[in-house]
Amino acid sequence: MFRTLIDPLYERILRIQCPHIPRHIAIIQDGNRRFAKLQNLPRRIGHLAGADRTEQVLDWAHELNIQYITLYSFSTENFSRDPEEIKDLFAIFKEKFERVCEDPRVRRYGIRVQVVGDRSRIPPDLLGAIERAEEKTAQYRNYYLNVALAYGGRNEIVNAARSILRDVRDGRYSADAIDTDLIEEHLHAGIQLPPVDLIIRTGNEWRTSNFLPWLANGHECAVYFCAPYWPMFRKIDLLRAIRVYSQRVESITGTGVSPGKKTC
Repeated sequence: MFRTLIDPLYERILRIQCPHIPRHIAIIQDGNRRFAKLQNLPRRIGHLAGADRTEQVLDWAHELNIQYITLYSFSTENFSRDPEEIKDLFAIFKEKFERVCEDPRVRRYGIRVQVVGDRSRIPPDLLGAIERAEEKTAQYRNYYLNVALAYGGRNEIVNAARSILRDVRDGRYSADAIDTDLIEEHLHAGIQLPPVDLIIRTGNEWRTSNFLPWLANGHECAVYFCAPYWPMFRKIDLLRAIRVYSQRVESITGTGVSPGKKTC
């Protein structure tokens, strides 16, 4: 009862403390399994709770006018997990991607859905649902939801290097033409993502786990680690993370103005 009264007030205070809103937030959604264990529930229920929380966070992001959200949903390392858990996760992913095509918010907000990662490792039925969601939302340009599946940060850089070398071999570029802009063009299989402004990791883990290393570490983004497991992540936690980003902007610029960033 007390929290329902105090949380909205605290949210308003935090909102005042966030004059700078990041354009691109990347989220490592950690703690679904530990949340389920804490509640004495099957792991699948923890993953379902995490998926539901993701939908809420997307609504908050739209409310705050955050244009790009990238979710670290399944890493290449996650393939070492129990096969039954992987099967459950892929079934949840498939259901969510199928619902994208019917979700009125996608059309209302103008959300484009994109997947980054090694598609060769994604099961055909899930890949089909992904491609349908991408095709259905391809015309939207207001907001971008990027989902990292079968994703590894070092792998994406290796794949980009291979792609550039093929282009050099075929005469499209000279070796002297290789620069940071060209590398970014070849990351994520051609899906263009802007630099990451803020990484959030839940679950009380203090590491970025090979997530978007070029766009995040290469651009020295702000990082916010927090204790709540992903299904317990609140709007207050999101605002606290944005406050860290906003403070970083002001410490760097020294003017309170964020060049090229959206302010409110």
